[in-house]
Amino acid sequence: MKKNLNWEEFSRIDMRVGTIVGAQLFPEARKPAYKLEIDFGEELGILKTSAQITDHYQPDDLKGRQIIAVVNFPAKQIANFMSECLVLGSVDENNKVILLQPERHAQNGDRVS
Repeated sequence: MKKNLNWEEFSRIDMRVGTIVGAQLFPEARKPAYKLEIDFGEELGILKTSAQITDHYQPDDLKGRQIIAVVNFPAKQIANFMSECLVLGSVDENNKVILLQPERHAQNGDRVS
């Protein structure tokens, strides 16, 4: 387990529901990854990210899938691409990521609490 956060630190993390609207291979990445475009609704719009989720997902299977992401990290350069959010997932014993997603349909941009 990592060091405990206090409530103020946790409350600064802005997690939102989004829908993947675009997914493509990211051959320039050091580890196998996809470039994703995610619609977070009217307030945030479409944000881009890179995700190392190639073990369990294909690009065509990702389009239309709702996910949970942190949207208030600073943008990060990954190879020749700027990642604007962090998609969340669980990591299994083989370091393969399983996406976190709402249990039922939610509005893009809904906050996770």
